[in-house]
Amino acid sequence: MSFKVSSIKFGLLSPSMIKKMAAVEITLPELYDKDGYPIEKGVMDPRLGVIDPGMRCRTCGGGVGTCYGHFGYLEIAQPVIHVKHVKTIYSVLRSTCEKCGRALVKRGEVTVIDTGYEGGEDAGEGSSGGEKETAFSAVKKKCPHCGSEQAKVRMNKPYDYMLGGKKLNPVEIREWLERIPDKDLKVLGIEGGRPDWLILTVLPVPPVSMRPSITLETGERSEDDLTHKLVDLVRINQRLRDNVEIGAPDFIIEDLWELLQYHVATLFDNGLSGVPQARHRSGRALRTLAQRLKGKEGRFRGNLTGKRVNFSARTVVSPDPNLSINEVGVPEVIARELTMPIRVNEMNLEQMKKIVKIGPEHLGGANYIIRPDGKKKKVTEHNKEEIASEVQAGFIIERHLQDGDIVIFNRQPSLHRMSIMAHRVRIMPYKTFRFNLSVCAPYNADFDGDEMNLHVPQTEEAQTEAVELMMVENHIRSPRFGGPIIGCIQDHISGNYMLTLDSTIVPKARAIQLLVALGIEEELEKDISGKELFSYLLPKGLNLKFKSNDGKIVVIKDGKLVQGVIDKKAIGTEVGILIGKIDKEYGKEISREFIDRIGKLGIKYLDTIGFTIGISDEDIKNDAFKEIKSQIKDVEKECENIITSYRKGSIEILPGQTVEESLETFIMTELRKVLDKTSKIIDRSLPSNCAVIMARSGADTACRLRRPADVAGKEDTPWLH
Repeated sequence: MSFKVSSIKFGLLSPSMIKKMAAVEITLPELYDKDGYPIEKGVMDPRLGVIDPGMRCRTCGGGVGTCYGHFGYLEIAQPVIHVKHVKTIYSVLRSTCEKCGRALVKRGEVTVIDTGYEGGEDAGEGSSGGEKETAFSAVKKKCPHCGSEQAKVRMNKPYDYMLGGKKLNPVEIREWLERIPDKDLKVLGIEGGRPDWLILTVLPVPPVSMRPSITLETGERSEDDLTHKLVDLVRINQRLRDNVEIGAPDFIIEDLWELLQYHVATLFDNGLSGVPQARHRSGRALRTLAQRLKGKEGRFRGNLTGKRVNFSARTVVSPDPNLSINEVGVPEVIARELTMPIRVNEMNLEQMKKIVKIGPEHLGGANYIIRPDGKKKKVTEHNKEEIASEVQAGFIIERHLQDGDIVIFNRQPSLHRMSIMAHRVRIMPYKTFRFNLSVCAPYNADFDGDEMNLHVPQTEEAQTEAVELMMVENHIRSPRFGGPIIGCIQDHISGNYMLTLDSTIVPKARAIQLLVALGIEEELEKDISGKELFSYLLPKGLNLKFKSNDGKIVVIKDGKLVQGVIDKKAIGTEVGILIGKIDKEYGKEISREFIDRIGKLGIKYLDTIGFTIGISDEDIKNDAFKEIKSQIKDVEKECENIITSYRKGSIEILPGQTVEESLETFIMTELRKVLDKTSKIIDRSLPSNCAVIMARSGADTACRLRRPADVAGKEDTPWLH
């Protein structure tokens, strides 16, 4: 009979349930006897499960791998507070009567107090998930049921409670919570158990499979941090019980009781604020229950949401403008290690035999073969000929990566769907992954040491899904703003800008070289303009009109660039009107080819003419310096006049502002004016050098000299209409 789990509910275990699910009561702090066998009723009792090969569990009879372990329980000598629910206890104490235990609030006046464990105040990342604040304003100062006056309850961190001026011990708190009738639990919004269960009298002892010991080379056993903590807990618990039984003085019992509370607290969470950390002899802090769950190395992030995976690689990334946006350059050393499973049939039998004969050492070979019966065999330099002769239809050959294989490429953090896309493999030398610079924006990648991950899908279905859904060309347009997120950057833009200037004439021989480099074979009879050369890349029939980065009109008629220059507004990321138009009207393959070609054209054109930058590029003429100084002197005089009128009390007070705020506003207005004027002077006086070209074309968006509002790309964008 099979069952399907429909839901899981988290709550508190009652003391009786803890005892019922336990296999043994733990009473002894010792672990092993003199012969090295686990002591019964000790923390490593054999009834808690087995971790040593060859041994059998005393509870279920299973061995390692079949017995998952069994819980024990520890009867606590004096009740202690569950430190992960201190705020819940505080909420309940403030919402109930000390004398009769009835709720001091009416239904609907208090929010849900969920006792399901989701972390406490100091649970690490985020706030306490299961504990919600009570609407204390609704709490009555006098009990509506028994009429008794209610003293104020205060909580002192980490786990002390005060009633009036008196400290409440866990026994008194438990008795208070036990007085709460079941019918009031709904009014208080308590779900998942009784509130008195939050004061612990019985503690579950986790099975040994949760805290296995290891044997060192010296033969000594090294115990898990949880085991160390449980040993301390059992020892202090036994001392407290013995002292209570012999009637020891109150101060001794209180000290031991506080120590027991500390050990229980640090068993649950060894990172509570205000509580000293429990440490190993070496000084290292113990990793207890909360530390195993939270954080980067915890169960959730370390083992559940993120795991190590097979058929993946990770290395530093570097740029390669000669690759297509769909391609990724994979180092040979990685291509020999990662494999693609190929099913052998009658049509590819001879080819697969040749691949096996190459062996694992040389690129293009195979690492493993899988027989039809599922047995896997490693290919080596010694047995490759023998294995190749065995290969027949039905075998699976795990061959090296080859050019054209589909792989999935990812950069963390994966913030949107374009953080993980599919590429075609291009095997290359050296040791970095390489990709086209146009794909930097969706990955948010740069080349200052970024690392990226490569995954090889292992089934035909996965490979087909990657091609159809995840290829880079499918993600040129961003779902966030509707424009192209994949486009040209930096030198791509500078090169195309300089190429398409009205003054640019490209010699015939150079134009042919550039076209051949882009895969276009065209016979030219004479020198051509840069606009004509760029037009070879445009699809026929394309018509478009828009404003360029500097506000001038760009006109494309029937696939010919007739007027204007190509800059960031046309082909840049997030803005590229031209790329967006081609993607919309001609499809992803044409737009991918267009991006590949214009990126390559921009860089290759710069290679032919030279493009550099130096400090002298920022120099301006002496006349411009004098004009700027004159403007600055004028504004200084104006600011002095404003300050003088402020001191005389004759300054105009702006609506909604004080005198001082009005003074600041007037001065800031004048300074803004002089900044605009000097910007225009600099813009006018700078020669048309490489630095200015980068700024005017939008290639370097951090340095804008003209119309900064236009560069943001929010105007004249066809896809927004």
